[in-house]
Amino acid sequence: HLSADDRRVVEALYAAGAISLCVVSHGLCWGLALSAHLVVILDTQAFDGAEHRYVDYPLTEVLQMMGRAGRPGADEAGRCVLLCHAPRKAFFKKFLYEPLPVESHLHHFLHDHLCAEVVTKTVENKQDAVDYLTWTFMYRRLTQNPNYYNLTGASHRHLSDFLSELVETTLGDLEGARCIAIDEDGMDVSPLNLGMIASYYYIGYTTVELFASSLAATTKLAGLLEILSAAPEFAAVPVRLREDDLVRSLAMHCPLKLEAPAYHDPHVKVNVLLQCHFSRRDLPRDLAEDLKGILDKASRLLQAMVDVISSSGWLAPALACMELSQMVTQALWDRDPTLLQLPHVTRETAKRCADKGVDDIFGLMDLEDGERNDLLQLQPAQLAAVARVCNRYPSVDLVHEVEDADEIASGDAVVVNVKLEREAEGSFEVHAPFYPRRKDEGWWLVVGDPKTNALVSIKRVMLQHKAAVKLDFVAPEPGVHRYMLYFMCDSYLGCDQEYEFEINVGEAEDEEEEEEEEREEALQPGPQHEPENNGLGRGRRGRGKRRLRWRRRRRRRLRDGRWGWTRRRCRMGMRCRARWHRWQERRRPGGSARGWRGG
Repeated sequence: HLSADDRRVVEALYAAGAISLCVVSHGLCWGLALSAHLVVILDTQAFDGAEHRYVDYPLTEVLQMMGRAGRPGADEAGRCVLLCHAPRKAFFKKFLYEPLPVESHLHHFLHDHLCAEVVTKTVENKQDAVDYLTWTFMYRRLTQNPNYYNLTGASHRHLSDFLSELVETTLGDLEGARCIAIDEDGMDVSPLNLGMIASYYYIGYTTVELFASSLAATTKLAGLLEILSAAPEFAAVPVRLREDDLVRSLAMHCPLKLEAPAYHDPHVKVNVLLQCHFSRRDLPRDLAEDLKGILDKASRLLQAMVDVISSSGWLAPALACMELSQMVTQALWDRDPTLLQLPHVTRETAKRCADKGVDDIFGLMDLEDGERNDLLQLQPAQLAAVARVCNRYPSVDLVHEVEDADEIASGDAVVVNVKLEREAEGSFEVHAPFYPRRKDEGWWLVVGDPKTNALVSIKRVMLQHKAAVKLDFVAPEPGVHRYMLYFMCDSYLGCDQEYEFEINVGEAEDEEEEEEEEREEALQPGPQHEPENNGLGRGRRGRGKRRLRWRRRRRRRLRDGRWGWTRRRCRMGMRCRARWHRWQERRRPGGSARGWRGG
């Protein structure tokens, strides 16, 4: 494959007439904008490395190649010469002179469609799924070509049985993959967390099932890379003829060795190419083009993998997956110097800076101009490029505070308020010359306990200049607990932050004791006058404690499934209202609350 610039040059020369012959591979038939008087298709087969054999071009690709014949405004008719094996001649003649019908392939990809519709509440039961299918193109073709869809007839009974069986099988597979849940009566369906992740990140249900079944609390970087490479989204990565030998030679120089690899497997190729990407190795043109498509999918898959890990509550794999996302964007290993993210900075330059005690970009920015120039040893134009990237490098001030830190009881909701403020100039586009497309910064805020490898709260943040974020989790058993607050970037290495904080969790008050205290407070006579309320008064603190107890009791009832007020609470409220009416009657002349209209 040519690079994008070289390809534009060739197309311009051909359009201008400077080139009269253009040789194009079959993979570019869909992206080619050129036309010619004569098109010659030299072959109708291509080698498939996954199956270890030559396979025919899809008929749609052959049609697309033939469509390049005939220059608009210059030719009255186009000519195409198709070279094929003699046994295939009759097939192509029939294909050319008799058009083939267009059929639906929805039944082959129905799992992901139904999963998305269940998540969006379009399909809430099996009958909704059947009704959904009746509005599709596949339903129209069932009666026109039933043999193609393995139907034995085209009557309403046959159609109903086919759709019912299709829906039952599809929803059963989704339930087995833990993407949806089917209730006890077997009709109503509801989405689960894995199904929501698959629909949000637009990945297959088999991919999210693979992540959930393969990831573990002890998974490290090598395991994450292997699981990522095994995603079904990479099954279509091409393996060309004799390319397995090239992949084998590249794998010999990879830091992470593979166990019994099959180099003709697309997933092994993805693993090797990603490691070459982290090492910034030069690749042949074909492999470099394959790597672009791999990187484009890898970022989305890694975000889904972080969500799957956080659903299981594992801290270390989640942080390692976030670091892997940084490696994919910057084409660096996690142990490489972070200064290599800057333009024109080589490993020799980074080593020279490390010898002087400058290990990161912030340290480089703190140097005087003379010291910085002596270390980098670059031309003025190159220094200007380095300065532009340094000014865009994220520098974020983080302030965190635990809400009501002195009044937390076991089972309460612990709320951590985080304020973020970034010092930035210009756009928030990531400087990633080895990444195939434009990317904006993304961040994760994570609260976890490194000692127990527990992730208790996580939130995705898209930071511009300022942001205020709330993280909440359930308070553990009584005692002093220490947590870490992590602020992780998905694009840059070396700008992550972590802070330690602790919470003192008290004993949870028993519900009966709380109600007894409320009953005693209600029976006590009220004060003769309202105390002065200046924000520090005792009366204000007392009301705050009563509100806190009310919130704790309500959260406990919600947690236990008691969604309404208890009957005891209602009787207390009635007694309080009755006391108020009796007090009103005593203070009114005549003792009649209904007949007095005093003014």
